[in-house]
Amino acid sequence: MLLEGGHDVVGLDSDLFAQSTFGEGIQEIPELKKDIRDVEASDLDGFEAVIHLAGLSNDPLGYFNPNLTDEINHLASVKLAQLAKAVGIERFIFSSSCSNYGAGGDDWLNEESSFNPVTPYGISKVATEQDVTQLADSNFSPTFLRNATAFGVSSRLRFDLVLNNLVAWAFTTGRVYIKSDGTPWRPIVHIEDISRAFIAVLHAPRELVHNQAFNVGRNEDNYRIRELAEIVEETVPGCRIEYAADAEPDKRCYRVDCSKIAQTLPEFQPQWNARRGAEELYSAYQKIGLTLEDFEGSKYKRIAHIQQLISTGQLDETLRWRTAALA
Repeated sequence: MLLEGGHDVVGLDSDLFAQSTFGEGIQEIPELKKDIRDVEASDLDGFEAVIHLAGLSNDPLGYFNPNLTDEINHLASVKLAQLAKAVGIERFIFSSSCSNYGAGGDDWLNEESSFNPVTPYGISKVATEQDVTQLADSNFSPTFLRNATAFGVSSRLRFDLVLNNLVAWAFTTGRVYIKSDGTPWRPIVHIEDISRAFIAVLHAPRELVHNQAFNVGRNEDNYRIRELAEIVEETVPGCRIEYAADAEPDKRCYRVDCSKIAQTLPEFQPQWNARRGAEELYSAYQKIGLTLEDFEGSKYKRIAHIQQLISTGQLDETLRWRTAALA
């Protein structure tokens, strides 16, 4: 989408999930294969903006080693912002999360609401926001996009996200399998619409987005988990909703007000809702012939993939590539 908009784009990634590509493959762009913890000022020379997405991206990975989660998601993010500022990059857009609100209950939460993260992942996002906001000045303008829970088809599709996961269970087993009691609120947003939000911030006048946080999504796309399950049940033929035997309330519960981004950034025009997303996912799973072993196995399950790379000696315990694996 950035390329289509006429931007020059360079990626920076440690490529932990290079073997986890879903479908037809990824867009070819120039890339620095580098761990976010090892970025140097010279890597950033010549750029006008940083869109910072890197990190351990889900709760099982976050719990795997909370100290590593802090090192990668928080400390390396702050260092990246410091380096960007030092080399004169003005725009720094950070991929934060509605997980910041954590145990938020049933009340509507806006950008001024209290943080209440309940996982190492959420804690790392809050800490990064709090530290990077202190770097803002007349020459360095950070923006914090608190994404709702992502869904939708992409080249590195994640099956640990609620709608992606429910459709996968329904398609491969005939069961819309819910691991909580179905009551928690969860805002969701399509990965394409998340991309639209980043691009809208990139294009926006500085004074509208300088040192600001935005919840990314739409108010109508807050759902209880059971409501998402019902949409999936209506989308995938012949499936039924089933609750796990040990299903309990999930303390991660937040209902998020996304009015600010809609009012501030008219370029942000989200295109997707849960029902259309469920249909897209069902079609993609049909096309690829997805199996239960695929999405519950080590290819697509983030924590299982990392554990496999460690057990085969390709990664060390700090999630750095061993020299032989890089060769």
